[in-house]
Amino acid sequence: MLWTGGKDSSLALYEAKLLGYEVKSLVTFVPPGPEFLAHPISFMKYQAEAIGLPHYTLEVNEPFKASYESAIHSLRERHGIDILITGDIAEITADIPNVNSEVKNYPNWIIECSKYSDVKVLTPLWGIDRSKLIDRLLSYKFKVIFSLVKKPWFTIGWLGKEIDRNSLEELQNLSMKTELDVCGEQGEYHTLVLDGPLFKRSISIDKYSKEIKGSLIYIDIQKVSLKNK
Repeated sequence: MLWTGGKDSSLALYEAKLLGYEVKSLVTFVPPGPEFLAHPISFMKYQAEAIGLPHYTLEVNEPFKASYESAIHSLRERHGIDILITGDIAEITADIPNVNSEVKNYPNWIIECSKYSDVKVLTPLWGIDRSKLIDRLLSYKFKVIFSLVKKPWFTIGWLGKEIDRNSLEELQNLSMKTELDVCGEQGEYHTLVLDGPLFKRSISIDKYSKEIKGSLIYIDIQKVSLKNK
């Protein structure tokens, strides 16, 4: 499972389980000098422990297509995987530093990069209506918070707020007034998952601060613990 720590990869993981897939591990591709403000690698490790799966990070560098191809090939050779699962919803259009121009050349970046090693790709969320995706997330009882929001769509008050029926309605209202993507596919917001149907333990963010960096407003996590359910 290609893992970001956010709502889409968590939902895709659960959908894959419902389809009968046996997921062996969580994997995160890491570019050089990453600044994961919304999804700290250290937090992903807590998620992996809470779910009960190993979490691997694989470094990717320029030229990115060849590097991703090599990384996916190594997953097949070292871990025997034959399918990658992604939480991709649609073609990437948001600004992604460094890799953005290369990623945009393909309808689905991971599918393209997996052809080299003949690894199949499962995209259980692809093309589903945005509001329906969040509705499905809520119906499965995932606990998801806003970990990063972007001006001018959001204010600092959104940080740490849980995605629920009320916040979904607010997102839908914002979408009607602006060009906000309800699922944040243009980079308007990011999330962290604290609990869900596959979690054996729940995650508690015990201490964090709210920080601002340009147009980005994010939580800086200082203390995390796992709770028995």
